[in-house]
Amino acid sequence: MHFGFSYIGLIFLLMLFIPNIHWAKNKPEKYDEFSGNENKILALLERIGEALVSTLILIFKECNVRLHSVWIVWLVIAFILMILYELYWIRYFKSEKTMADQYSSYAGFPVAGATLPVIAVIMLGIYAYNIFIIAAAIILGIGHIGIHLAHRNEALDLEGRTKSRGSIIKKILLAPVILIVSVIIVFIAVRNYNFFRCHIDTDKGIDEELYIDINGQDQFISIRGRDKNAPVIVYLHGGPGSPDSMMAYTFTNELIDEYTVVCWDQRGCGRTYVKNSDKNNETVSFEQAEDDLDKLVDYLSDRFGQDKIIIMGHSYGSVLGSRYAYDHPEKTKAFIGIGQFVNFMSSAECEYKDALEKAIAAGDDTTALTEAYNKFLQEKSVQAGSEMSDLAAPYHKASRQKNTILAGLVSPSLCTDDFLWFTKQLSFESFMKYSGMLMDYLMKVDLREEQKSYEVPVFFISGGCDWNCAWNDMEDYAKMIGAKYDIIDNCGHYVHSDAPKEFADIVKEDLSSIR
Repeated sequence: MHFGFSYIGLIFLLMLFIPNIHWAKNKPEKYDEFSGNENKILALLERIGEALVSTLILIFKECNVRLHSVWIVWLVIAFILMILYELYWIRYFKSEKTMADQYSSYAGFPVAGATLPVIAVIMLGIYAYNIFIIAAAIILGIGHIGIHLAHRNEALDLEGRTKSRGSIIKKILLAPVILIVSVIIVFIAVRNYNFFRCHIDTDKGIDEELYIDINGQDQFISIRGRDKNAPVIVYLHGGPGSPDSMMAYTFTNELIDEYTVVCWDQRGCGRTYVKNSDKNNETVSFEQAEDDLDKLVDYLSDRFGQDKIIIMGHSYGSVLGSRYAYDHPEKTKAFIGIGQFVNFMSSAECEYKDALEKAIAAGDDTTALTEAYNKFLQEKSVQAGSEMSDLAAPYHKASRQKNTILAGLVSPSLCTDDFLWFTKQLSFESFMKYSGMLMDYLMKVDLREEQKSYEVPVFFISGGCDWNCAWNDMEDYAKMIGAKYDIIDNCGHYVHSDAPKEFADIVKEDLSSIR
């Protein structure tokens, strides 16, 4: 939702005004008699709607053509409706110009001269994901369509007529369409709310989405903070291959008053994947990811004039972040591991034992769970581990777990590239195709053997119901290296999104101890 001139809005207004100017000289006979009976409330709503629509569709640049956007279908629908609107007027101007001519249906739309442009503007508002345009169109529709329906009923003496079977069928068919559009409008309203909730004064702070060259690839980062001089945190998403910058607002909003938070779509995934020509992820490796992170840290250090950067990693990102902090203490101010991964085998063992204990206590049959775990021990594969986790999941439900997909859908920064990447990982096979090389690396990692001590402050935060990266496995590792750790009860693997305020308070407390 950004201000800027909309040439699409101007085109819409011309398509509205030109036939109406011509109509003013070609009104149906006796039209003025009926207009004197207009409901004053509907007339007021019509005038307010006209003013709002005429202004709003001109001042938001999201109304303009965005060819790469999956939402462009709504703009196409809007233009089709406006073309029908023009054709409706052509038909009228060629007719006898009676009230019956003006208020007859066109292309299945009743009072087409009123309904077509209103629906078109609603579609334009959906395309621009702008609740203000949609609301203005609804206000206009209530007044404009209401007035002309009254004119039609009065002029054609339709009151008291029984509705045709075709009309009833048409309404039944329209019901799901109206429901879908209504749900989309609700999502847009929530998204707009989140946009304003995430607003940053860029005179004092920073709110940017950009691509920077990292080792030969244009890689996506977002930078948000209310003070340009605040310490910088680089957040590393998990997965691997699961960028969540579009939903990071759920917890970064709680941090940006004191920190500048940078989210990064790593090589081979998300917006970075879509931007680059390496569609087979041939250059993706853990070593490459660490080198990419090093270049990103250098960029941020130079840009913000800071000698050291705070590294924060979630899940797979906690492996990358901890390795970077271990290898580059001279550039790392502190490391924060969220849902810290330690070792695939030990985490799976913790997950299995806890689920088995709860299953036995519940009197459930544990045969399938035990067989799946034994299969995992034998195969030591990602797929076998996933099968065991699926059987253990019913015993590991987090009461405070929030829907991350929903958070992404109502995100103010969600874009087409996020959808495009999501479609690449709809199955286990496709996930392994793009991120398998990193999963193979994870299967071999054991931080207890490889990173026994750090030269920088280390903090871990996990959910008490996190069994993706078992919280008690993290706890054991934290005690081994002498790191501070916190467990937030009843939260799952996305503890930072499940309890953002509590999470942020812990982060602030931890980082304040090293200033």
